[in-house]
Amino acid sequence: MSTPALASIPVLVDDRRGPGSGTRTLDAELLDRAARDDYDQWLSGVMAAAGCVQPIRLRGLIRDIDPGTGEIISALDTQDSPDKVIYLPCGDRRASVCPPCAETYRADTYQLIRAGLAGGKGVPESVAIHPCVFATFTAPSFGPVHTRVLTLGGKVARCRPRRKASYCPHGRRLSCGRRHHEDDARLGRPLCPDCYDYAAAVVWNAHAPELWRRTVIGIRRRLDKLARQHGTRVKVSYAKVAEFQRRGLIHFHAIFRLDGFDPNHPERTVPPHPALSAEVLADVIRRTASTTWFATVSHPAKPKGWDISWGAQVDPRVVKLTDDGQITDVAVASYLAKYATKSTEPVGVLPAKITPANAAAYANPATHQGRLIAACLKLGAHPHEDFKALRRWAHMLGYRGHFATKSRRYSTTMRTLRATRRNWKRRQHPSPASHADRTVITETHLQWAGRGWRTTGDALLALSAAARAREHRRVVREEASAA
Repeated sequence: MSTPALASIPVLVDDRRGPGSGTRTLDAELLDRAARDDYDQWLSGVMAAAGCVQPIRLRGLIRDIDPGTGEIISALDTQDSPDKVIYLPCGDRRASVCPPCAETYRADTYQLIRAGLAGGKGVPESVAIHPCVFATFTAPSFGPVHTRVLTLGGKVARCRPRRKASYCPHGRRLSCGRRHHEDDARLGRPLCPDCYDYAAAVVWNAHAPELWRRTVIGIRRRLDKLARQHGTRVKVSYAKVAEFQRRGLIHFHAIFRLDGFDPNHPERTVPPHPALSAEVLADVIRRTASTTWFATVSHPAKPKGWDISWGAQVDPRVVKLTDDGQITDVAVASYLAKYATKSTEPVGVLPAKITPANAAAYANPATHQGRLIAACLKLGAHPHEDFKALRRWAHMLGYRGHFATKSRRYSTTMRTLRATRRNWKRRQHPSPASHADRTVITETHLQWAGRGWRTTGDALLALSAAARAREHRRVVREEASAA
């Protein structure tokens, strides 16, 4: 069995395994685990972690109880398991932390967004004909940065060409004639770091969720006004995913759906008035984004506060179910789901909390992200909660919102999707016959026992088994769809 696949994944192994354990080879660890009599029981137990690279280990007791009689139907004591613990997936949505758990989160996000576009999972299929718009909301400019833009012909344009050279007050040239490749480390970096407004950038990140809230309110008010002109009412629902640009600023990708309102059955999801088309919805989004703004509270660095508004690159696009030149619902759902598992990877910041002990290492003035973090730590000394939060969220460059959100009416919920998955897993491992005809309450008494796999050998065996199970499910799905 080879290990290259394991080496490419950031597996967390518990380093508190007792004296001498660190000197054992991988082959010895594999042989020791596979040769045990309880190997099959261990492998069945770790499959619950779904291939997680840093599973949670819990110890204690789980009991199934009949609520009517108080009878204990079944009990699981972790002391009877091979490792005296049970393994659960960490559930981290960040691909840089745990790729398998992030993939599960991405798949859930895809299903959630797709259901709101085409129906299913409790959403009527009639929503497929409702006006839908995909829009991207970006941050304004806080100084010129290196960019990569494709022309209509698909060629990479020059970054910032200028016929006549111009220089900033610090003597740096404010132009760049290069055609940057996708992995160029200079992308998103300011042409002059000393001219770049880092304070305004992190303050914008911190207030982006509030700007989004006000924008949604503005969109709904404008649409309500238009609907009243036609003697009707409408409802707007959305799903939104946040993503960090290379320059360290958050921006939002959102899908908006416009529904009608049935006064006799308010709970129903019906089409809106024909006059309220997707083009009208796109125009309302564009107008609202261009006029929504507010000022932050006063700060010693900015007595009048910072103005918070969207950048000029708001791009609402109509979503269609057929591929006729417009973007499709599948493309939108896949696109949004992909970015739901990202955090600050494009910027290069490690996904870890910044504390006084490691602040100096992260707030490196020689790097772009280091200056952003330094701005968070400096402005966060202000006593107002809006600015104090900058220090708590310095590892996210000031952004303190969720990375995937939706309105209540848009579609199903993550909780429902996860409950469906749990029920599916239970059906794969049916309960004893005594459970079939009675209601069961599960009582748990579990305690934290650690995080990560006990050995690298255990990690390799568990992840390999999970990979084979995923491949088997993929083949079964393909064969079912072909039939």
